[in-house]
Amino acid sequence: MKIIKKIDIYLLRNFLGLFLATFFIAIFILLMQFMWMHVNDLVGKGIGLSVLAEFFLYAAASVVPLALPLAILLSSLISFGNLAEKFELTAMKAAGISLFRILRPLTIAVAFLSVGAFFFSNNVLPKSQMKLWALIFSLRQKSPELQIPVGEFYDEISGYHIYVRNKDKNSLLNIMIYDYSEGFENATVMVADTGRLTASADKRFLMLDLINGESFENLNRKQQRATGTTKNIPYRRETFAHKRIVIDFATDFNRYDESILEDQHVSKNVAQLVQSIDSVKGVSRERCAEQSTQLLAERYFSRENTRNVVVPTELTDEERQTYSLDSLWATVSPNRYMRILSMARERAQNYRDQIDYNAIMLEDADRYIRKHEIELYRKFTLAFACLVFFFIGAPLGTIIRKGGLGAPVVISVILFIIYYIIDNTGYKMAREALWPCWAGMWLSSFVLLPTGIFLTYKAATDSPLFNPEAWTIKAKRFFYRVKNYENQYNRRSFRRLQKR
Repeated sequence: MKIIKKIDIYLLRNFLGLFLATFFIAIFILLMQFMWMHVNDLVGKGIGLSVLAEFFLYAAASVVPLALPLAILLSSLISFGNLAEKFELTAMKAAGISLFRILRPLTIAVAFLSVGAFFFSNNVLPKSQMKLWALIFSLRQKSPELQIPVGEFYDEISGYHIYVRNKDKNSLLNIMIYDYSEGFENATVMVADTGRLTASADKRFLMLDLINGESFENLNRKQQRATGTTKNIPYRRETFAHKRIVIDFATDFNRYDESILEDQHVSKNVAQLVQSIDSVKGVSRERCAEQSTQLLAERYFSRENTRNVVVPTELTDEERQTYSLDSLWATVSPNRYMRILSMARERAQNYRDQIDYNAIMLEDADRYIRKHEIELYRKFTLAFACLVFFFIGAPLGTIIRKGGLGAPVVISVILFIIYYIIDNTGYKMAREALWPCWAGMWLSSFVLLPTGIFLTYKAATDSPLFNPEAWTIKAKRFFYRVKNYENQYNRRSFRRLQKR
């Protein structure tokens, strides 16, 4: 007896073909959305095609955790919608094949995809995330290409604002430059009839040649002392026929050191995350115990600060420990009473500041732990979400009996938006320490899992879940029962009145 039958091969062929198509479509859509978020890091940088290809490769790997569940949901919905629409699913059930038997080969395939998703998020995704963010930081540090517009100020050169009224080939006409490189107090304004901008041979500097112009420079006190001027001269004016300005403007693409990102939570696998969480938790517990011991020993139970305030000096140390301070208030003068209260308030404020400082020191460790725990749970929720979406899409396809790219796409997008909103809400709750990390990261799975179980049950029992006629009949039955109950209640009430 063959383990894999022809019906299994037929179902797998239909599902896997749709899965690959929808997976690459989802990758493309999410990749465009990711690129739009970082368009400012790409446009105008003058980077080569190899760097762009590397960026798209790492970005595509980073959107797989979102694209994979969406592809499984959409492909399973279209696949079973086509089977139901063409009555192939009905023929299988008429032949004595149950829905669970039909789902068995695809469930095994999706289980393998879920395991692969876990290994991908554990082994591939951390490295791609580290390389992607190192590349993004490198792109952000790279100076943009110099494309000075006409009729507006250009401020991409640090410390300079350049305004050009017109252009003639490689020449800039009627140019105005605000030089803030030495600070706003030492600003220099330059105007020229013509200017030409070129790069040095090593592409580390820009050389701006100005022809027939003037410059106006503010004079601060240091410049006045250097020039020997004692009068209050507001600025210095200079007229030139040719002037060259050398601007530090490195245009080379320098790689960001990836080793700096190795300690980030996105760059670690499960073993590294667990190790980091355990080590930081141990340090946090030791620090918390040390701070508590210090606070209790030096602040709370020490009478060292109150020993010389109001307690009589002739008492022994043992008598001081048992002496009642309340009995002294009657013997204290009003001025000394206010002075004691002021000192107590000041000490209490100092203790509170110390506690706040300790809380800040512990908060950094708690934030570090939360980030690592969120990333740890995320690796498991991705694999589980693939199974949940399959058991939502496949039964839903058999119920709605619609294939193609019409209703399945709309339903898939709506379900995925709901999943994304719930998942993002749980993530933010866990990140802000409002919920435990496991509750926030598993929230979407806990919400969608009952939905998948309910839809699978309805599909297995051939329940007309989306049939308007069935819902109309149920509504009529409900109102009929309500009306019948009301009539019976009125009859019983009438009989009671007759007996009275």
